[in-house]
Amino acid sequence: MIISRTPFRVSFFGGGTDYPAWYREHGGAVLSTAINKYCYITCRYLPPFHDFKYLIRYYRREEVRTLEEIQHPSVRESLRFMEIERGVDLVHHADLPARSGLGSSSTFTVGLLHALYALKHEMPTKRQLAINAIRVEQDRIGEHVGSQDQTAAAFGGLNRIEFGGVNEIAVTPLIVASERLERLQQHLMLLFTGLSRIASEVAKDQIAQISNRAQELRDMVGLVGEAEAVLTSKQDRLEDFGQLLDQQWRIKRRMSSRVSTSDIDAMYETARSTGALGGKLLGAGGGGFLLLFVRPEQQPRVAAALRKLLLVPTRFDHLGSQIIYYSHEDQHSGQH
Repeated sequence: MIISRTPFRVSFFGGGTDYPAWYREHGGAVLSTAINKYCYITCRYLPPFHDFKYLIRYYRREEVRTLEEIQHPSVRESLRFMEIERGVDLVHHADLPARSGLGSSSTFTVGLLHALYALKHEMPTKRQLAINAIRVEQDRIGEHVGSQDQTAAAFGGLNRIEFGGVNEIAVTPLIVASERLERLQQHLMLLFTGLSRIASEVAKDQIAQISNRAQELRDMVGLVGEAEAVLTSKQDRLEDFGQLLDQQWRIKRRMSSRVSTSDIDAMYETARSTGALGGKLLGAGGGGFLLLFVRPEQQPRVAAALRKLLLVPTRFDHLGSQIIYYSHEDQHSGQH
C-alpha cells in the first residue's frame, strides 16, 4: 500500500508564459508557491478476487478489465507510461475542489506518478516527476496545460521557475528572510468564488491568442523579476508585491475574454475598494480561487465585504510531492 501527498500551488506571476507554444520560442518564467492543501493518492496492487483488473475511485468509481476502458485520462495514461502490468486499486482524496485554479489536475498526475513509482520500488527525483507529468499531460493526453503546475507540485516551495532551452524547466528557490516570508503569508487571502470551469478549455483560447499577445506575455515575465526583487530585498516595501499583483491581473485580463467575468470583476473591485492592494484569479481564469494581498489589519473588512465567498486559510508548503506511507508486504500477493 502506497499513499502519496502532493501540494496544490498558487501562481503569483508569469502564468501564460509556461505554455510550450510560447516558451519553446521565447522562454518563460513564473513565480509561484506550493501551499499546504493536498491531493492524496492511495495505491496498491489489486487482490486477485475480482472479475475486473482496475478499481479507480475519485468522484466516480470505475471497475474495468482493460487499460483502454479506463475513462480517467490521467490514470489511464500514467499507468501506461509507468508500464504497470498488474491490476491496480487507486483512491483519490483532495483538500480542495477540482477546476478551481490551483493546478489540481497536474497535482493529481504528479501524485499518481509518484505513487506508481513507489509501487515499483523506485524513487524518482523531483525533476523526473515534474518532467514525466508534463509528458503525460501534454503529449499523451493532449491537454491544453502549461508546465508550471506539475513543476510546483513536484518541487514544493516558493520558486522562480524558468521554461525553455535544453533543460525545459529550471527551478530556483527564492531566498527570503523567514520574517519577511511570514509577513508575506500574513498578507495573503485565498477566497473560493464557488465558480468552477474546465481550465483546459479556457487555456485553449489563451494559447490560440499567443501570437497576438506577445507584449503582454513579455510584460508578465518582467513582473516575475520585479516581484522576486521585492521579496528578496530588505528595503523594498512588501506592499509593492500587492501592487504588482494588481498589474499582473490587469495584463492577464487582456489575454482572453474568458479569463474573467462580470461577477469576478465585481468581486475584485469590491476587494480593492475595501482594502486589497492587489490580487488575481488563480489558474487559467473563469472561476475558482481569488487571491488577494491585504494588510492584516484590513482583512476583516475585506472578508466582510466578500462574506459570500469561502475564506480558506493557507500556508506555504516547502516539501513538494511526498510518499507519506509505504508498505510492500502485500506487493507480491496475487497476480492478474
